[in-house]
Amino acid sequence: MATAAPEAAAAPAGGGKKKLIMIIVIALVVVLVGAGAAVMLLKKKPPAEDGEEGEGEEVAQVEVAKPKPGTPPVYLPMDPFTVNLSDKDADRYAQVGVTLEVPDQKTGDLLKAYMPAIRSGVIVVLSHKTAVELLTNEGKAKLQREILAEAVRPLGYEVELEEEEPPAEEGAPKKKKKKKKAQQALPVTQVLFSQFIVQ
Repeated sequence: MATAAPEAAAAPAGGGKKKLIMIIVIALVVVLVGAGAAVMLLKKKPPAEDGEEGEGEEVAQVEVAKPKPGTPPVYLPMDPFTVNLSDKDADRYAQVGVTLEVPDQKTGDLLKAYMPAIRSGVIVVLSHKTAVELLTNEGKAKLQREILAEAVRPLGYEVELEEEEPPAEEGAPKKKKKKKKAQQALPVTQVLFSQFIVQ
């Protein structure tokens, strides 16, 4: 019986070592899996392709697509605008149809997502105009620039509009002209009028 006791005592000690090694191996595997998951989560996601948007991406940080040579631009017609003008002598209104020219369909789809904000901005611009301003060619050209600025504003672009300088009086010192900033690429390349009625 004396010989059976030492063998029984040795067996649990050997089994304890195996359990300890198994626990260490399992802990090591858990740590490695956790580290791998952390690396994958912290790894920068590649940009979405073909118009697919990943969760959490900001749409406003879209690169402007340049048109491929030989491909026609995409036209994005907007519903006609009918607004009261700011004439004080009579009640006048304007009905204006606007079409935006964009380089590709992807940009057109992006602008459609912001269309309520774009339409609101255009209505505000139109409602501050008078009939006299809208009936001149210069007034129409200025309106096109202002609509362009409103069309790209929801996407995070700021377009500086040229302010008209009053004619300089004779003998008055000439003001230095400000240097123009480099032209930035915009998602809207042109504003076209499809309808223009002032009454």
